[in-house]
Amino acid sequence: EVQLVESGGGLVQPGRSLRLSCAASGFTFNAYRFYWVRQAPGKGLEWVSTITTGTGTPYYTDAAKGRFTISRDNAEAMVYLQMNNLTPDDTAVYYCVRHGNGIDYWGKGTPVTISS
Repeated sequence: EVQLVESGGGLVQPGRSLRLSCAASGFTFNAYRFYWVRQAPGKGLEWVSTITTGTGTPYYTDAAKGRFTISRDNAEAMVYLQMNNLTPDDTAVYYCVRHGNGIDYWGKGTPVTISS
């Protein structure tokens, strides 16, 4: 059974950091690209970051550049999103998403709330 399980979300103050994790199982992890996608309260889905297969080239939305770092551990079948200097605009549910021939599997998400 394919599983993507996010963790690491929570409530933190502006300027602080969080590290999100996505534990993958039930498939050949190395063969897939992964995204982090978020949904802020009352808003639509927003792509945040991508990490490719192989060398794991990262891509970021402009809002994430310089603050977020995506990484993957192929041995452990994990995807991470290190988020620094968080702002209230980063408040959202963050989803780990798998891409094979297309986007084909989503985790259930982990909520992130940035508030003083």
